[in-house]
Amino acid sequence: MYPGVTHLDFTGPHQFFSRSPQIDVVIASIGGAPVDAQGLTFSNLDDLTEIAACDVLCVPGGLGCLDAAEDIRFIHAIRHLAGTAKFVTSVCTGSLILGAAGLLHGRRAACHWAWRDMLPLFGTIPDPARVVRDDEIITGGGVTAGIDFALTVIAELTDDETTQRAQLILEYAPAPPFDAKQPQPPSTTTSSPTWPSCRPHVTARRNTWPSVTPYVASLDDLFDQI
Repeated sequence: MYPGVTHLDFTGPHQFFSRSPQIDVVIASIGGAPVDAQGLTFSNLDDLTEIAACDVLCVPGGLGCLDAAEDIRFIHAIRHLAGTAKFVTSVCTGSLILGAAGLLHGRRAACHWAWRDMLPLFGTIPDPARVVRDDEIITGGGVTAGIDFALTVIAELTDDETTQRAQLILEYAPAPPFDAKQPQPPSTTTSSPTWPSCRPHVTARRNTWPSVTPYVASLDDLFDQI
């Protein structure tokens, strides 16, 4: 976890993982520090830098994802754990963090629709699906897709019966009152009620990354200094 994480990116999958037998969930941040996110504080976290290995690495998304991607200690820990994991995964803009860590080059990945076009900066192939599987890489789309993602991962770790039981117990049967599908950025002929509200933030953060390519290329040199 990191400051600015989106609640549901984390708590949705966590709810399903923690209700599944044979899955032990560890939540960690740099130094085990509490994480503030949209008015809530997550505490009693493990130190991310002290975790030696994991079977599944899951990185959630959030508005703080680019700050996290620029944190060398955080990215170093992600790269280390990815090297030990059977599955390397993310939800929402967490895939941008995996990309910044050099883990998605040449791979297909999902991301929140408003940020998906940043994936090619890391040599990643954007995929609009809610859950994308590329060998050991499993990524979920924006926010609520994290639950579909979690069920996909649980099925990989256990079996279909266990996964369906978790879905039943937590009554995951989405039936939203509106058919508000993923929008496209507005053009001269179309518009979206959602895109304009988040576009300024996305554009502002994207503009702070003009040198993302040399930044990614220099990661190995930076890690050698840690």
